[in-house]
Order: sequence, then C-alpha cells, then structure tokens
Amino acid sequence: MKYENILIERRDDHIAIVTLNRPDKLNALNSTLRKEIIKVTEEFHEDTETRVVIFTGAGKNFSVGVDLKEPQTPKTLLGRQRDYYFGPKMVRCLYEMDQITIAAINGFALGGAACIVTALDFRIGTEDCSVGFPESRLGMSLSWVSLPLVVHLIGPTYAKEMIILGNNNDAQTLLKWGFLSEVVPKNNLLERAIEIAKKYAAMPPIPAQMIKKSINNVVSALDQSIMHMDGDQLLLTHGTRDFNEGVSAFFQKRQGKFKGK
Repeated sequence: MKYENILIERRDDHIAIVTLNRPDKLNALNSTLRKEIIKVTEEFHEDTETRVVIFTGAGKNFSVGVDLKEPQTPKTLLGRQRDYYFGPKMVRCLYEMDQITIAAINGFALGGAACIVTALDFRIGTEDCSVGFPESRLGMSLSWVSLPLVVHLIGPTYAKEMIILGNNNDAQTLLKWGFLSEVVPKNNLLERAIEIAKKYAAMPPIPAQMIKKSINNVVSALDQSIMHMDGDQLLLTHGTRDFNEGVSAFFQKRQGKFKGK
C-alpha cells in the first residue's frame, strides 16, 4: 500500500522501520497521518515475516503532536464525538500490534505523539529529545487511552507530574522515570534501535509475541473500564472556556489564565 505521510523500510533481518514523514510540518499528526498509522498496523498484522517494528520521525523531530492548524470541517456533536474516538483507536492498534515495537525518539514527541510512543513496547531517545503531554496546559484532558499507559510505565507519582503539569520533559528526566530505557547520541539513534531490534528479531516469534500480549493484558486488564469514555471527556473539555483560552495562549506564546469555566 502507498502512504502519503509514512515511509516503510522492510529489512532482510525481520525488522521494519516506520518513519512519520511530514518533516516540513514537524511530523504533526494530521487526520491523514493518523489514518495511515492505523493502516500500517493492519498491514503488519498480515505480515508474518516482520518480527520487530521501529517507529521514528523524519527530520529533527519524532512529532509535535496533533496538527492544530489543520482546517476543521464543521460537524454535529455526534460527528465530533465519533472523530474523538479515532485517536483512541489508533493508540489501541499500536498497543495491540503483534510485533515487538520500538520508539526511536528524535527531538520532540509531544501530545498525540507522546501517546504513540507510550503505546509501544520500548522507547529509546536522543540526548536532546523531549516528551510531554501539553494537553492540561491547553485546558484539555489527556485522551487517546494513554493515561493508564503512562501510569503503567512510570507509576502514579511521576505520571501525575508528567500529565498535570504538561511540561516538556528532557531525556535524563525520562530516563530516571523509566519512560526511556536508553539515551543515545543523536547520530546513533537508529543504529542503536536496530541493535536492540535484532536481539528480539532473533528470538522465536511465536512465544515472543504471545509473551508480549500476555504482559500487556496483565498490566492493562482494567484500562478499558476506566477509559471507555475517553473521547467523551475530551469532547467535554473542548467545550470549555478554559480550552479556548489555552489554545489562544499557546499560539500567542503566553501563560494561560484559567477560571474553571
């Protein structure tokens, strides 16, 4: 299948590299790219030769998150609700991939992009990488079923700090928290990701993939009972004055003034 915003490199060693390819837009996640990510997961579900998939971003950044500048078509409340279910579907598709998955994080991975890397099995980053969930600073809840995934990774205390404050966290902080497993020099990122991938690709694929799924099911057994209204919560926050203030403050590069309205 041909993709507009994604590059796929399939190697002879059972490893594939998926590159988000909108470098002129900092790999911002427009609706086309989000749909293509889902298509990629479906394509790999039919691929029994690939055992490890590495995700990275073209250019200087993994991705700055959802494309806030993408024109929006006016829709009914029901139409908007269904749109908000699309992000959670994408993250679940990544989380449920059969293959072992590795995020090779270059530069920024923010918002929706941070949700993507959280859904993958392993994360390594460059020395100058930065990961954050700015949603709360925009007057929004964290969506895309990612809140429990963050808690599973770094525990409740660091998860509260990461999600509530909405800061862009540097590589050493992420390493201390356990969000990243390794920090590497910028020019060594993909090389190191491939080294790690080769170890997993050399393992018998059937037990490796069953173990991955079993571990994911153990830690996420209650996630759906908590996050079943994930999209609805996002829809609610999008209707607040604080959301409008947060977005305005973001584009005006100032501190938002929130009133809980």
